[in-house]
Amino acid sequence: MNINTFRILLFFCFLFFNFNVEAQINWTNDGDSYFKLEKNQLVTYTLPNHGVKTVISKEQLTPVGKSEPIKIAHFSFSSDQQKVLLFTNTKKVWRLNTKGDYWVFDFKTNTLTQIGKTLPTSSLMFAKFSPDGKTIAYVSENNLYSEDYASGNIQPLTKDGTVTLINGTFDWAYEEEFACRDGFRWSPDSKSIAYWQIDASAIKKFYMINNTDAIYSQLVPLEYPKVGESPSACKVGVVKLSDSKTTWINIPGDASQNYLVRMEFIPSTNNLLIQQLNRKQNNSKLYIIDALNGSTKVIQEESDEAWVDLFQLGNPYQIDYTNNFSFLKDTNSILWASEKDGWRHLYQVSLEGKPEVLITNGEYDVIDLKHVNVQEGYVYYLASPDNATQKYLYKSKLNGKGKSKLLSPESLKGTHDYSFSTNGKYAEHSFSNHYTPSTKEFITVANQKALSEEKSIINNVKKIEEKATTEFFTITTADNVEMDGWMVKPTNFDPSKKYPVVFYVYSEPASTTVNDNYYAGRNWFYKGNMADDGYIYISLDNRGTPAPKGREWRKSIYKKIGVININDQAMAAKEILKWDFVDAERLAVWGHSGGGSATLNLMFRYPEIYKTGISLAAVANQLTYDNIYQERYMGLPQENMDDFIEGSPITYAKNLEGNLLYIHGTGDDNVHYQNAELLLNELIKYNKQFQFMPYPNRSHGFREGEGTWEHLSTLYTNYLKLHCPPGGR
Repeated sequence: MNINTFRILLFFCFLFFNFNVEAQINWTNDGDSYFKLEKNQLVTYTLPNHGVKTVISKEQLTPVGKSEPIKIAHFSFSSDQQKVLLFTNTKKVWRLNTKGDYWVFDFKTNTLTQIGKTLPTSSLMFAKFSPDGKTIAYVSENNLYSEDYASGNIQPLTKDGTVTLINGTFDWAYEEEFACRDGFRWSPDSKSIAYWQIDASAIKKFYMINNTDAIYSQLVPLEYPKVGESPSACKVGVVKLSDSKTTWINIPGDASQNYLVRMEFIPSTNNLLIQQLNRKQNNSKLYIIDALNGSTKVIQEESDEAWVDLFQLGNPYQIDYTNNFSFLKDTNSILWASEKDGWRHLYQVSLEGKPEVLITNGEYDVIDLKHVNVQEGYVYYLASPDNATQKYLYKSKLNGKGKSKLLSPESLKGTHDYSFSTNGKYAEHSFSNHYTPSTKEFITVANQKALSEEKSIINNVKKIEEKATTEFFTITTADNVEMDGWMVKPTNFDPSKKYPVVFYVYSEPASTTVNDNYYAGRNWFYKGNMADDGYIYISLDNRGTPAPKGREWRKSIYKKIGVININDQAMAAKEILKWDFVDAERLAVWGHSGGGSATLNLMFRYPEIYKTGISLAAVANQLTYDNIYQERYMGLPQENMDDFIEGSPITYAKNLEGNLLYIHGTGDDNVHYQNAELLLNELIKYNKQFQFMPYPNRSHGFREGEGTWEHLSTLYTNYLKLHCPPGGR
């Protein structure tokens, strides 16, 4: 999964995403069964017949002296799967509920035991067993602890943790932009732990104001490095459990001008593998570091004229997620993704200095790595060489020889995903497209056949398919840029009439909007049915979006956010205006976050095209956003300030002619409410009339507060209907 995918960019993701533990699958070590939580009981399903067995009942989840079982939010196992860590009583940290309480259920003794009992309630983070299963480590209040499972003895491994000196986890910027959350790693011998320490003490505080929870206003401070400001200093330490002493690793380079984005112990060694990105994120180095003596050696280095993409594997919404390496023991190497030949391909990078091996080859991008089967000699991954809006499973030989092979059924056109069993024998296969709700089956990987004919997707897909209301198309602009798009036409479409068009935009490097899945063509804000009411609804993916179209497509936006993406969107809209059934006087655009910024830019720079805009949580001035994101895609403002000014909507606010509704939460820790006030001042200066709706103490996703969703969707719908009336004319 590309680094950008982890950001929750579409509004409905902010609003509706919750970690669904009922759907969480943990495969057994032998790969023939999987664990799943159902109705707050842990069960196993054994393949191929799906025999089910309850392994932890509600009664077993009820602590001694209590009448109700603990409610499980997440579970993880010791390496031998004889103990399971149960996460409960959770609290949100920025995006996800990563703080809470942990309990251990021991299958051998049939006992339920709480860990970290002497620490504050709901303060534990990322608890995990040592490889030998005897000790559990976790973070509480920015300090790292170990706990002996047998005795319950809690040992502080760090004591200097504060709000700004962070041990074993990360600050706001690292989590938001690198998806780094879990910040410590057990050594293979269970004797020590390597951990990140973030020093955010030099980061300036941005103050949000809470005016509603008390008679007097309350300041809410946030260590937030704006673009142009130096990052938090970051270093890695290795602490021994025997004496709680930390040895700090001397990694070359200024700790406040580089990022440490990956770290793992190399299996069966005391060596660490660490990836370092420079501040501009256009140079990456892989270091092998001896954790005992601290010696360092660079084994791989890569640069890019724009940025080096941080290729992520796994689910960025998982609570213990961070960026990991994929080790290949037989060749003493790792799997590595690079765009250096113009496409995102997989390589074997040797830990011994041997020449790297290109595994995948051709004019296509690897979208996501799904499984490595060393015994078989294959790597399984998602790709879509012929249609950037879809995803399919392929496999290639690890030695790079031969051709890639398509495995997903050719008859199922759309988006596929897979969760492989430990041994690679089975997989959970999911599929959807714009007219097929997401459906799942378990398959045998070797023949890609469903284990049950009754639950076979191919056998059942016709039963669940719906009438297609979303049309996918491509459009070529006057600049000869071909863009993918989808369109939903009015229910009773009459080609002799002219209809209003509503564009949904995001347009930045963090997300695509044109994806062939079941959610394509849906507008979560609109109360009612846009098609029934008589709107044409369209979305387009411009250059710079992270579509699997090669490096040149994605990185053409470098230093041009707010320019190249906005031009592409406007030029595509001009082509759409040529369609006979489009009413040029009723053209609206809306978006959230980066899409909110795009909406403002389109309204201000192309007022002859876009007559109505609804912008939510927009970055009005690029200089207000965080350094990791903005510097990755735009460079340093100290070096190219003009690019930041040229790409910022506030620069063009004086050109507003149409109807603008601007919406922002005053408690937005991501895109600060500051953007709203800066933009409002500029619009006021030029006597530009507009409608503004602040939501008190709501964050970037507007999830908080009673009645927020109902109010927001009503506001959105009424404004759209008033200024861009629906229906054919």
